[in-house]
Amino acid sequence: MNPEDEKLVTLARSSRARTGAAEGAAVRDDMGRTYAAATVALSTLSLSALQAAVAAAVSSGVHMLEAAAVVTEGAGVADDDQRVLAELGVDAPLVADPSGTVRS
Repeated sequence: MNPEDEKLVTLARSSRARTGAAEGAAVRDDMGRTYAAATVALSTLSLSALQAAVAAAVSSGVHMLEAAAVVTEGAGVADDDQRVLAELGVDAPLVADPSGTVRS
């Protein structure tokens, strides 16, 4: 794994740990800027960590992503998350467990 992808996993782990959320995610745009977020679970708003990170990027004017990482205890990312990434040019995210070990 290259250092820039390692950085994404670190950012995703930090977001998850800081909030105690189920998942943390980070994305990198085509200019090298990164955006990180954790799961949002409110009574009136629910976003996966990946959706929240993508929303942060898009709200900053990003139109294309280069890479994404998700830290989760789960097996992978949901189909909805995969479609969000595909729309912005990412085939598949790195998926890591809470220790940072990349599974896929």
